Amino acid sequence: MIVILVVVLLLLLQSNGLADQWQPDPALVEQLQKRRPDRMVDERRVSAYELPDALRMSSGRIVQSAEQWPARREEILELFRREMFGRSPGRPADMRFEVVEEDAEALAGKATLRRVLIDSRHEDRSHQFEVKLFLPNKSTAKSPVFLLICNRDPQLNIDHTRENRSEFWPVEEMIARGYGMAAFFNGEVAPDKPEQFRDGVIKLFEGDRDAREPDSWGALAAWAWAASRAMDYLETDPGVDAQKVAVIGHSRGGKTALWAGANDKRFALTISNNSGSCGAAISRRRFGETIAMTDGNPHWFADNFKRYNDREDELPFDQHMLIGLIAPRAVYVASADEDLGADPRGEFLGLAHSSPVYALWGHDPIPADVMPPLDTPLIAGPRGYHVRRGAHNLTLYDWLRYADFADAQWQHD
Repeated sequence: MIVILVVVLLLLLQSNGLADQWQPDPALVEQLQKRRPDRMVDERRVSAYELPDALRMSSGRIVQSAEQWPARREEILELFRREMFGRSPGRPADMRFEVVEEDAEALAGKATLRRVLIDSRHEDRSHQFEVKLFLPNKSTAKSPVFLLICNRDPQLNIDHTRENRSEFWPVEEMIARGYGMAAFFNGEVAPDKPEQFRDGVIKLFEGDRDAREPDSWGALAAWAWAASRAMDYLETDPGVDAQKVAVIGHSRGGKTALWAGANDKRFALTISNNSGSCGAAISRRRFGETIAMTDGNPHWFADNFKRYNDREDELPFDQHMLIGLIAPRAVYVASADEDLGADPRGEFLGLAHSSPVYALWGHDPIPADVMPPLDTPLIAGPRGYHVRRGAHNLTLYDWLRYADFADAQWQHD
């Protein structure tokens, strides 16, 4: 196991001789800037910006205690619902769980596999999606679980037969660490296509009507909704410790995981892997992929979000406030060294600028001007961060760091 550097204040990096912050490779910056001149990836070109105060109520009053936070939290949630993700329904009144396969000797006897069909019904319509779950057999106690929102080919990346194995969902390695591994495919919930995204669970609630309100939910909110329905099932599974469930996603799945964690307090840990623009990264930096560029996937967000294309300074929030909605629960943000389009520094800053919210529970701040070095994970109370070598991906290195973090948060061994 790689040892994680645990710090209380990032300034301790300097006293320990680790003052070298992460910096992108200048040659890579030059190469990417020439290849995509419309996508700014040069830190020297980032303009000054001012972030909204996460603690300032709409009335102007400043939240000063954890007891005062719920009212402000609801204001921020409403802003994100109305202006970005759209409004999602809750749990359907008629929802059923069906175990369609169970194998108590999966992975050569090391795990139990359950494939669960989540069947939701509304009016005269129904919708189903599948959750795959592996639980370690070596544990006599209930197991903590990582729930992956999979946005890649399910046959290649979350294959329950394990004929196809991928670092994207390293079941064998995480089972060996004592963690359950669950996953569902986002395309079964809402197809990731502008013309078809309403054909899944959105159609369950909306039917075939054409007219939609500008704050109607998009695909990301639908995928987050499904994560909560998967959590509904996990709460009923006798082998799952429902108090220790982490929701995780990569790229667009990372954006989804943050929204799921912000909405659903049952997730004890939220993990954003390379979520970039509209995920963990500060939008006002206009670095890498901007809001306007994500408009190439207009089905991800509510229609209201389009009004902020190239107008980031008019946002009534920024992504540090999305991360702050998870407080005081645990959150981990991860970046990749070569993934400049996702703005690694902006992702780190999204986490660092959530500090005033976490401070309401007495947690020390993460100084925004001291980014940790490459491959040197940072733990600051219930928040974690790393930037690893390599490109835009969810790798075994990432998973093992998340397991290390969960070990510390949940006293798991």
